[in-house]
Order: sequence, then C-alpha cells, then structure tokens
Amino acid sequence: MSEKKCSHHKSKKKKIIRRCCTVLMIFLFLALLIILIVWAVLQPKKPRFILQDTTIFTFNVSAPNIFSTSIQATIYAHNPNSEIGIYYDNMDIYATYHNQQITYYTQIPPVYQGHKDVNIWSPFVYGNNVPIAPYNGPGLSEDQQNGGVWLDFKIDGRVKWKVGSVITGHYHLHVTCSAYVPLGDRPGNGGIMVGNNAVKYQLSRSCDVSV
Repeated sequence: MSEKKCSHHKSKKKKIIRRCCTVLMIFLFLALLIILIVWAVLQPKKPRFILQDTTIFTFNVSAPNIFSTSIQATIYAHNPNSEIGIYYDNMDIYATYHNQQITYYTQIPPVYQGHKDVNIWSPFVYGNNVPIAPYNGPGLSEDQQNGGVWLDFKIDGRVKWKVGSVITGHYHLHVTCSAYVPLGDRPGNGGIMVGNNAVKYQLSRSCDVSV
C-alpha cells in the first residue's frame, strides 16, 4: 500500500514539474515574440557619422618606410532613431593610407546615445616612427609635396540597442570616413591657424557605416 502511495506522489510531482516547464516555455516564447514585434515595428536605423574637420600637427616621412603623424579629427555621431537608444562600446579610431594602417589605435570612451541625440568626439590619431610599406613612403612624400593626402579614418567598435527597458546583445560597428586632407603650415582653402604650424580644415565628409 505504501509503495502505491509513493509511486502516486512521484507521478503527481512529475506532472507538476512538466506543467511548470510548459508555462515557463510559453512565457519565454511570448516575451521573445513581443520583443521581435517591437523590433520589427520600430525598424532601428544605423547611426550616422560625419568627419567634420581635421587638424594636422605632425606629418613626416623620415625614411622610405618610417612615418610619424599627429592628427586631431572631429567626428559627429547622430542617432536617427526616435524610440531606440544606442550604447557605444570598445571603439577605436585609426587612420589608413592605401589600405595600410599608419597610426596607432586611439580609444573613444564608451557612451550611451539617447533618442535623436548627437555626440561629438575629437580624438588625436597619431603614430611615432610607424613602419609602413616601402611603396607607401614615396607616395606619402609626394602627396605632402602636392599639398594634400587621401586618408581613411576608421572606427571599429561594438554597439547595443536599447528599446524601452530591453537591451540587445553586442553588434559590430565599422565606420570609414574617407577624406582629402590638406597639408601645410599655412592656411589655405578655408584653413584656420590653431597653433604653431597647425592648420584646421573643415571637411564635412559623410562616413560609411555598417552594423
């Protein structure tokens, strides 16, 4: 008789566990469905970036394949979403010339960007005695003599979207700002002197953004 009672209690316990698991699965499914519906309705847009200006403090090819530079770049970042916030994290900016990195990584501090908000960053992108490909040294020297150089300012990082109280996982962020950067220690073509032998140039170049 006692064995029958024990087996009856075990069977009842299993049924309760199954019902709890079923209810939990249904709850998780509905929660995920609601998040997906909200996400689809809001249709998040990727942020917009603009390279506003650059200031060249140093630009020097000291040997056929040794390069030093110090550039301050002003980056404009805009969140176009009216219902979605953006968390920026682990962001680094650097410069490339003909697809070769010619500066160190400079970190941009993490920040939360609210709905329709704008952030302005002015990091220094620099490198001291950076080895470059032998064929890029003469190219940089020639561009310097000609008064300007095409550079790509790139930002690599991660973003998270915030919808109400829900925060998504991380997504990779890649930004490329291509611009013709004037060189020289005298203002020209709209340049403004900002220090000893340093000239700031307004560029206002839209950047390519992928998330």
